[in-house]
Amino acid sequence: MTAAPPLGGGRELSKPPSDGISNLRFSNHSDHLLVSSWDKSVRLYDASTNVLKGEFMHGGPVLDCCFHDDSSGFSASADHTVRRYVFSSGKEDILGRHDAPVRCIEYSYAAGQVITGSWDKTLKCWDPRGASGKDRALVGTYPQPERVYSLSLVGHRLVVATAGRHVNVYDLRNMSQPEQRRESSLKYQTRCVRCYPNGTGYALSSVEGRVAMEFFDLSEASQAKKYAFKCHRKSEAGRDTVYPVNAIAFHPIYGTFATGGCDGYVNVWDGSNKKRLYQYSKYPSSIAALSFSRDGRLLAVASSYTFEEGDIPHEPDAIFVRNINEVEVKPKPKALQAPPS
Repeated sequence: MTAAPPLGGGRELSKPPSDGISNLRFSNHSDHLLVSSWDKSVRLYDASTNVLKGEFMHGGPVLDCCFHDDSSGFSASADHTVRRYVFSSGKEDILGRHDAPVRCIEYSYAAGQVITGSWDKTLKCWDPRGASGKDRALVGTYPQPERVYSLSLVGHRLVVATAGRHVNVYDLRNMSQPEQRRESSLKYQTRCVRCYPNGTGYALSSVEGRVAMEFFDLSEASQAKKYAFKCHRKSEAGRDTVYPVNAIAFHPIYGTFATGGCDGYVNVWDGSNKKRLYQYSKYPSSIAALSFSRDGRLLAVASSYTFEEGDIPHEPDAIFVRNINEVEVKPKPKALQAPPS
């Protein structure tokens, strides 16, 4: 008798974190997966072979992580530090510090810099080739209107989403001031921002079960294309239950995107045609993070309770890796699309 498959589908990675998963990311060069967690760890997995290849510890919960290249990476922690790791040697050091927990981290291949956003209401840029330690790698500090909640990069463009529904758009080649200062078109707190792979705009999610599709071009024609839609909601007996949308991940080939919510579901959307393409069966817990592999063949899903209902009993944290079928992520020709429900 074969074992029943996991609820959401996909194989479960062995040796998952022991506390909430804050983020996970595939490498741009392989099927390596980097995972940050509230258990103070950064873990490196080979998602294809289901092998834990390395583990590094912080002094506090790790709130985000990213790759530098396939052999090294960075992390952001509630202990106020920004760390870097060399996976092969196990070497690690502190790249720099903020004055409060560091919520987000990105590596810009275009600028060759690490960008961090903190609850100290600043954005910092670091040169990883510089000396580590007491801010010797620091390139610049840029005040933000509120605590930084989410960052996303495409080319030289950086989008910063903060508390208070502020959104700042920067050009990394001139960080003296934001290129654009915006306000989220959603009414409630921002959870995640992710740039479109084609560089024309960004998707923003919030705690109210909505996603907004925005465009950088400020012309009237481009701004007329922006819209927001409801998702990760449940209707029962005439009442709507609304779930935070914690994660957005764009497919690298088709530009469609997946969202993950506190309802335990992952949905795949065709943003251009305003259609849902697919919904995976329910995962054991809230979806805390999502990441497509570089070729779009795999989707990593963090099923991890995000404490939206306080400290209650919940399913163990788990990471699932799905093999993606093209039908789940490829936009359908308009003639084949179902009419709006």
